[in-house]
Amino acid sequence: MDPTSPERPQAGGAWPSTSANSFRQQYMAHTDSVTSDILEAAYAHEQSHSSDAMRRNEFLGTSSPVQGTNYVLDASGEQTAVPSDIGSSQTSSTDQQSYEKHPRSSDPVSYGTSSRDDLSTQGHLITATSAMPDPLEQEDDDSSDGKFQPIKTAATKDTTNQRPKVQKKGSGQVTEEDLFRVLSKRQTNTSDYGGSAISPAVTQEEQAEIERLMSRMFGQNRRANSEEEKTRHVGLVFRNLTVKGMGLGAALQPTLSDPFLGLPRLISKLFSKGKSASTKPPIRTILNDFTGCVKPGEMLLVLGRPGSGCSTFLKVLANQRFGYKSIEGDVTYGGTGYKEMAKNFRGEIVYNPEDDLHYATLSVRRTLEFALKTRTPGKESRNEGESRGDYVKEFLRVVAKLFWIEHTLGTKVGDEFVRGVSGGEKKRVSIAEAMITRASTQCWDNSTRGLDASTALEYVESLRTLTNMAHISTCVALYQAGESLYDLFDKVVLIDEGRCLYYGSTENAAAYFENLGFERPARWTTADFLTSVTDPHERQIKKGFEDRIPRSAEQFEAAYRKSDVYRSNEQDIEIFEQELEAQRKERLENRSEATKRKNYTLPFHKQVIECTHRQFLIMFGDQLTLFGKWGGILFQALIVGSLFYNLPQNSAGVFPRGGVIFFLLLFNALLALAELTSAFSSRPIMLKHKAFSFYRPSAYAIAQTVVDLPLVVVQVLLFTVVIYWMSGLARTPSQFFISILILFVQTLSMYSFFRAIGSLVSSLDVATRITGVAVQALIVYTGYLIPPLKMHPWFKWLIWINPVQYGFEALMANEFYNLDIRCVPPNLVPQGPLASPQYQSCTLQGSRPGSTTVSGADYIRTAYTYERAHLWRNFGIITAFWIFFVILTMIGMELQKPNAGGGAVTIFKRGQAPKSITQAIDQGNVVKDEEKATTAGDEKLSPEDSDDSEAAQDVKGIAKNESVFTYQNVNYTIPYEKGERKLLSDVQGYVRPGKLTALMGASGAGKTTLLNTLAQRINFGVVTGDFLVDGRPLPRSFQRATGFAEQMDVHEPTATVREALRFSALLRQPKEVPVAEKYEYCERIIDLLEMRSIAGATIGKIGEGLNQEQRKRVTIGVELASKPELLLFLDEPTSGLDSGAAFNIVRFLRKLADSGQALLVTIHQPSSVLFEHFDELLLLKSGGRVVYHGPLGKDSRHLIDYFESNGAKKCDPAANPAEYMLEAIGAGDPNYKGQDWGDVWAASPEHEARSREIQALIAERRNAPTNSKTDDSREYAMPLGTQIYAVVKRSFVSYWRTPDYMIGKFVLHIFTGLFNSFTFYHVGNSQIDMQSRLFSVFMTLTISPPLIQQLQPKLLNFRNIYQSREANSKIYSWVALVIGFILPELPYSILAGTLYFICWWFPALGRGATPFATGFTWMVMMLFEVYYVGFGQAIAAFAPNELLASILVPLFFLFVVSFCGVVVPYAGLPYFWRSWMYYLSPFRYILDGFLGVAVHNRPVICESAELARFSAPPGQTCESYTQSFIAMAGGYVQTGADGLCEFCQYKNGDEFARGFNVFYSNKWMDYGVIWAFCAFNFAVVFLASWLFLGGSKSVKNLFHAKAKKQQKEMQKSNDKA
Repeated sequence: MDPTSPERPQAGGAWPSTSANSFRQQYMAHTDSVTSDILEAAYAHEQSHSSDAMRRNEFLGTSSPVQGTNYVLDASGEQTAVPSDIGSSQTSSTDQQSYEKHPRSSDPVSYGTSSRDDLSTQGHLITATSAMPDPLEQEDDDSSDGKFQPIKTAATKDTTNQRPKVQKKGSGQVTEEDLFRVLSKRQTNTSDYGGSAISPAVTQEEQAEIERLMSRMFGQNRRANSEEEKTRHVGLVFRNLTVKGMGLGAALQPTLSDPFLGLPRLISKLFSKGKSASTKPPIRTILNDFTGCVKPGEMLLVLGRPGSGCSTFLKVLANQRFGYKSIEGDVTYGGTGYKEMAKNFRGEIVYNPEDDLHYATLSVRRTLEFALKTRTPGKESRNEGESRGDYVKEFLRVVAKLFWIEHTLGTKVGDEFVRGVSGGEKKRVSIAEAMITRASTQCWDNSTRGLDASTALEYVESLRTLTNMAHISTCVALYQAGESLYDLFDKVVLIDEGRCLYYGSTENAAAYFENLGFERPARWTTADFLTSVTDPHERQIKKGFEDRIPRSAEQFEAAYRKSDVYRSNEQDIEIFEQELEAQRKERLENRSEATKRKNYTLPFHKQVIECTHRQFLIMFGDQLTLFGKWGGILFQALIVGSLFYNLPQNSAGVFPRGGVIFFLLLFNALLALAELTSAFSSRPIMLKHKAFSFYRPSAYAIAQTVVDLPLVVVQVLLFTVVIYWMSGLARTPSQFFISILILFVQTLSMYSFFRAIGSLVSSLDVATRITGVAVQALIVYTGYLIPPLKMHPWFKWLIWINPVQYGFEALMANEFYNLDIRCVPPNLVPQGPLASPQYQSCTLQGSRPGSTTVSGADYIRTAYTYERAHLWRNFGIITAFWIFFVILTMIGMELQKPNAGGGAVTIFKRGQAPKSITQAIDQGNVVKDEEKATTAGDEKLSPEDSDDSEAAQDVKGIAKNESVFTYQNVNYTIPYEKGERKLLSDVQGYVRPGKLTALMGASGAGKTTLLNTLAQRINFGVVTGDFLVDGRPLPRSFQRATGFAEQMDVHEPTATVREALRFSALLRQPKEVPVAEKYEYCERIIDLLEMRSIAGATIGKIGEGLNQEQRKRVTIGVELASKPELLLFLDEPTSGLDSGAAFNIVRFLRKLADSGQALLVTIHQPSSVLFEHFDELLLLKSGGRVVYHGPLGKDSRHLIDYFESNGAKKCDPAANPAEYMLEAIGAGDPNYKGQDWGDVWAASPEHEARSREIQALIAERRNAPTNSKTDDSREYAMPLGTQIYAVVKRSFVSYWRTPDYMIGKFVLHIFTGLFNSFTFYHVGNSQIDMQSRLFSVFMTLTISPPLIQQLQPKLLNFRNIYQSREANSKIYSWVALVIGFILPELPYSILAGTLYFICWWFPALGRGATPFATGFTWMVMMLFEVYYVGFGQAIAAFAPNELLASILVPLFFLFVVSFCGVVVPYAGLPYFWRSWMYYLSPFRYILDGFLGVAVHNRPVICESAELARFSAPPGQTCESYTQSFIAMAGGYVQTGADGLCEFCQYKNGDEFARGFNVFYSNKWMDYGVIWAFCAFNFAVVFLASWLFLGGSKSVKNLFHAKAKKQQKEMQKSNDKA
C-alpha cells in the first residue's frame, strides 16, 4: 500500500496510525482542529453519560479509536486486557432488551477522583460493567483533559464485554452536515425511548469517522496548546446564598397632589403612629439560604413563578451584584471567590438577559465576527501556525453550522423598525455570541419567551450542545418547559418567594414531591408539576396527606432541608470541592503572565480599533437614516443661506453677520442633541458586551469619538459651505478654512458634551431636563444675545465654561478683524442735504468722530470685548473641552451599572388597596402576594374533585353566544418587493358557541395574520373570501360585537383594573343598558377572573404594576366586559407566562367555552395538559395553508389518527400531541424534505367532510332568528357625546396620575423663567437694554422645543393604545381620541405658563410696567402656551413614532423662528421671504405682542459707548444741526463735555421696536392672529390624526374609485370606436 495515501478504517473499525491530516484531506475537506475539537468534546460528553456498554457501543459504532487492547473493568475494579477482535465481536440480545427496559436511573451520581489517573491510560477505551458502583468515562488521548465529565447514569443489568460486529457498507464520505446534525441533538441525557441518541441514518462506519473528527474539535488537541483552556475556572459552587433588597412589594399610586399633601400626611402619621411612621423602607429577603453546585458540563434548570426570585438567582450566580442591599454567603467559580473573579476573571462568567440585545443594522456575520475578534485568544492559546484571522474564520464557520444560522449570515439582525432575522434565529445568534466568550459559567434568563415549541426546543438543544462541547456550567430559567426541554437538563432548582423548595437531579424531582403528598396528574410535564406545587389553586394533594403537606414557602424549604436530597447535595458539593482543589493547583501550575488576568482578550488600543470598525458598519448599515439626516442638513442650509443671502459689507450687514455666525454654531451644536437618544438606546448592548468582556466601555467611548470625525466633517461642510458662500462671509481661503476648523472642533466638543451627560445620568428623562437648562445657558451666554459687558455677575462665570462662547469669539474675530465697515443709513447720522462726511458719524459701537467707516476689530472690541489675538487660544480651549468631555464620557461609561435588582411592585389607587396591604404600607412591612394569601382549604384534593360545579357557578350570568361564524376561501396577498406574497391560501373553517378552538402552526405560518383577517383588522394588502355570521354577511357592528384579546397587553397604564373594565363596558355595551347594570357586570367579571384583590391596582408597566399573568387576565376581562355576543378572538394568551399562569388562563378559557362562549385562540408551546382543554384545532403550515381542521378527540386521538394514517411516524404515548404534530409537518425544520401536508389535507376525505359541514351550518343558521346585537347597524354603541366624556375623563385621570410628567413641565417652566429673569434682571433703559428686552422675549419663545418634546410621547401613547386595540374594537371614535389628548394639556399648560410669567416678567421686563402691559403680556403668554401645545401635537399627529416626531420638532421650529424678524430683522430679510414667509410665521405675531407692549413709551438713555460722536458745522449747535434729521428718523442729540455732539439712535422704545417692524398699535390684531394660528394647529391635529388612523385609506380609495370609473369610461369609448 502506498504509504502516502490515506488509510481507511480496518475491518474492526480501528484507525491505523496515520496522521489526522491525511484523513481530513481525503474525507473531511479542510476541517481543521477547531471543528474536530467541538465534536470530540460532545462525543466525550455522550460517553460520560452512558454507563452501560451497549449504549457506548451504539454510539461508537465499531471500536476503540486506536488499535491495540481494550481494557474492561470487572466487578472488583481491576483492569482486564481483552484483544480488539474479541472486544469488537458481539453483544447479546438479552443485554439489548435489558437496556431498553431500563433507560434511566434515578440513583444519585457520585464522582471519584481516586481511579481517574489510573484510567487515563494510553488512549484506550474503557467500558464499565454493571457491577461498578460509579459510572466511569471513556477517555482517549485527544478527548481527556484529566478532569471529570458530568455523568447522567443509565441503569443496566449485566452487560458483556463483547462489541457488535461491523456492518459492511460501501465507503461513503461523511459530510460535515452529518456531523453537525449529530452534535445539535441531546448529548448528556440518556434517551427516554431507549436506543441511540444518534440518528439511525448515521451508520457505524460514519460514526467512526465522526469520532475521529470529534477528537480534533474543542477538546484536548486545542486544550493541550492553550494556556487559556488550562487555566479556566470551571464549576460553580454556592453556599448559604442570601440576597436582600429594599422595598415593600406594593405601593400607592402617586398623583399630582402628592408634592403638596406629602407633608400634611407625614405630620398626621406622626401624630397617629408615633416614631414608626418615619422609619426607612424595610429590607426584604429576595433569596434565602441557597446551597448547591453546577459542575462542568451540567445544565441547571431554574423554575419558579414570575417574581419568585429566579432572575435575582441567575444574576447573583453570574456575579452581577449591583443594586441589592446585601448579598451573604459564598459563591466560588472553579474554587475561586467571586471578588477575585470580578477583579481578574470576569470574562469567564456571562449573564444573558431575557431580551436579545444586538445592533439591528449589523448583519449576523458582522455581529459574530466582532465578538470573535474581541475574544480571539493570544498566540500562546491558539494552535501552532493559526493566525487570528484563521481562528475567527474557522470558529465562525463552526458556530454558524452548529446553530443553523449559516443561511442568515448576510441578513441584518433587525428589530421592530429594521427587518431582520426571525425570533428563533436571533436567539441562536445570542447563543453563538455567548459561545464565543468561552465563559465557564453562563446564566440564561427566560430566553424562550415568545418562541414556538419547536424553536424553543432547538434553542435549548443548542445550549445543551454548547455545554457539552465547551465543558461549562449553564443555568437556564424557563417559564414553560415541555418534557423534551426538561429532559435536556441535569439538575433543577425550584424557587418560591425567594426560598429553595428543591435542588437536585431532574430525574428525582417529581418523585420527591410525590413523596411529600402531591398528586401528579396524568400527562403533566415534570416542570408543570413542580411549579404547580407552589400554587394553592393548582396543586393537587393525595388523599390522606391533606394535613401533612407543606403549604407555605417556609414549610417547603424546611421539608427540603430535612430530606435525603439536601444531604446528598451537601455530600456532592464536598466531593466536588475536593476536585476543585486539584483543579486550582493545576491552574496555578499552568498560569502565565498572559493568563493571570482574563478580563479582556484584546489590548485597549485594539479594542478601540474593533469598536471603531463596528461603529462604521452600524452607521452604514442604516444608510437611509444617515443620508436622510444629511439631506435634511442640506435643505436647512439652503433655507438659512437664502435668509442671509449676500450680506452687504456695510453697517446694515453687521447685526445679521453676527446672526449667521451664531446660527452656524448653534445649529451644529444642537444637532448633537440627537446623541442623547442613541446613547440610551445603545446602552443595554454596551453593558452586555462589557459583561461579556468584549471591550472596555471607555474603548467604546473613544470609538464613538473617532467615528464622529468623518461624520462631523461631512455635516459641517454640508451646512457651512452652503451658508458661508451664500451669505457672503469673508471670502479668503485662510478665513474660510479657519471657520471650518473652529466649527469642526466646536461641533465635536458639543457631541461629546451631550454624550457625557448621557453617560453620567441614569435615564433619558433626567438627561432631557439637564440638557433643557444647559442648552439655554449655552445659547444665552454665547455673547450674541447679551454682550459680556451687560451680563450680571451671578451668571457671567458661565461664559468661561461655555465652549460655544469661545467658538463664537473665534469666528467673530476671524470674520471682522480685517473688515472695514462702511456706514450707511440708518446708522449714518445725521443725514440730510447739508450733512457732510466730516460732520457725520456712525451709530455702530467702535465708531470714531468724523469717520463714516468703522474698523471691524474696533467694533468687536467695543461691543463684545473680543480680540483677534484670542483666536488660537480659543481653538486650544475648545479642543481641551472636547478632550475633557470625551474623558468624562469614558468615566461615565465605565461607571455605568445594569438596572438595579429587585422585585416587581404592585401599585394601588389610594383608597382601593386591600386592608392588609394598606396596613403593611403604613407600617412599612413587606407585602406578600395578595393573590396567594389563601387558606388551606383552597387546594384541589385530587384530579377527581374537578372544579366543574365551581366553574358553572362562576360563569353564571356571563353573556352566551348563539351565532356561528364561518369563513371560506380566505386568501390574503401583500405587495412584497417587486411582486406579491401570499400569506393565507384558501383557508376555511368555523367557530361555534361552546367550543374552544386552537389556531396553531410554526413561527411564520400565519396564525396571527389569519386571526386579524377573521376579525376584520387587516388594513394593508388584499383579502378575499366569504365571512358569514349565521349565513349572512357581517353586520356593521361586527368589530364591537366580537372581543379581540391582543398578544401585547396594551392598556392605559394609569387606569386601575376596575376602571379599565368599566371603560370598556360603558362604551361597548349598547346604550339601552343602564350604566349601573354595566358596572355591576364588570364586578361579576372581576370575580370570574379572580381579580377581586387587585381590582384597585393600576395596570402600570412591566416591573411597576401588574405581572404578566394579571395583565393577560385584564386583557381578557376588558373584552368580556363588552359582552361580545358573536365570538372572542385571543392572540397568544399564554405567551410569556409561566406554566402555572398559562394553565390558569386556559382553565379560565375552558370555563368560558363551557358557559356558551365561542372562542378562537392562537397558541404556541402548549403542554399536553393545556392542549387537552381544546375542542377543535385549525393547524397551518408556512405559507398560510391548512394542514388540519377538525375535532381533537380525547387525548388528541382524532388528530393523531389523521397524521398516522397519512404517513407520519407513530406518536409515542408519552409525547405531547402539540409537539408531535408540528414535528410531523416539519415546522421550524429548514431541512424538512417530507410530503407537503397542505396537499395531503386538500385531497383528504376529512377536508371534504369539513367543507360539507360548513355548508350545512350556513344553510341551517340562515333560517335561525337573528339576535338584535348581531344585526345592529350602529358602528359605535354609544353616542359621540358619551364617548368624548369618557375619553376626556380617562385622559385627565392619566395626567393626574403621572406626576413626573407634570412636575417636569412645571419645573422646566420655573427654571427657564428664573434663568431668563436673572439673566436680564432689572433691565435698564439703554439702547442695548432695549435689545435685551427683544432677546428676553426671544428666549421665552425658545422654551417651547423641550416642552414639545415632553408632551409628544403622551399623545403618541394615547394614539398607540387606540390604534392597536380600541380603534379595531370600535370602542370610540377618533374624534373623541383627539379631543381626549388636546383638552387635558390646556389647563396644566396655562397654569405652568402663569408660573413662568410670574418668574420672568416681574423681575426682568415688567419693572415699572403699566397694569395693562402686565395683563396683556399674561394673555399673550397664555396664548403662546396654547399655541405650542397645538404646534407640538400637530407634528406628533403626522409622525409614526416618537423618534421621528422628535426629529421633526427642530426642523419646524427652525422655520417659524428664522422668519419671525429677530434672527434677521424685517428690513434685512430678502424680498422673497419678506413678501410671504414673514407673514406666515406665527412667532412674528407673538413677538409683536410681547415686544410692542414691553417697550411702549419706555425712554431710551444711551450709554457712552452707544453714542455716535461728531462735531457740528461751524455756527451751528448740535440741536439745530440734527433737528430735521431727528424729526424724520427719531433719536435724540446732546452736547458732550468735550463739545462734540452725541447722538442716540432711539428716543424711546417704540422707535427701537419700529426697526423690527413691531408696532404697539397692532397688539389686538396680533392677539387675534395668534388665536387663528392656534385654531389652525388644532385643525391640523384633527386632520393628521384622521389621515393616520385610516383617513388616508379613504382618500386613496376615493381616487382609486375615480380612476377605475375613468378607466371604465375610456374602455367603453374605445369599444365604441
